[in-house]
Amino acid sequence: MTRKPLAAALTAIILATSALAAPAQAGGSLSINLQPTNADQERAMRAGLAIYSIVNSVKSGAAVRQNGHGNSAGVAQDGRGNFGVVHQDGNGHQGTVSQRGNGNAYGLFQFGRNTSGHVAQNGNGRTGATFQFGW
Repeated sequence: MTRKPLAAALTAIILATSALAAPAQAGGSLSINLQPTNADQERAMRAGLAIYSIVNSVKSGAAVRQNGHGNSAGVAQDGRGNFGVVHQDGNGHQGTVSQRGNGNAYGLFQFGRNTSGHVAQNGNGRTGATFQFGW
């Protein structure tokens, strides 16, 4: 007999919770941050960033690639052997990569519209990437 009150209570909680849920919003974003956890993952990520730089004819340790309108981006580096890229496809993106130290590599890739990403790498030999999708 105790199952019926328990089931009724759970049903009431579920209904109350679903009534409080916000309706879907127009506009939003999703960010995926990747940080290698071992040497093999780091080598693979650095290889991917190196391939990106070859395909996109990046001649120095930093690049900003924009395709769209109303975007703003920047790369700041203090150190040697760093690679940083901000790639924006779409409109209204804001993105920066700041690197302090030596031998760092990072890619910020923004797609869709109205994403905002700001990355700071401090130290030596760090690697990572962020992918942002906005709608």
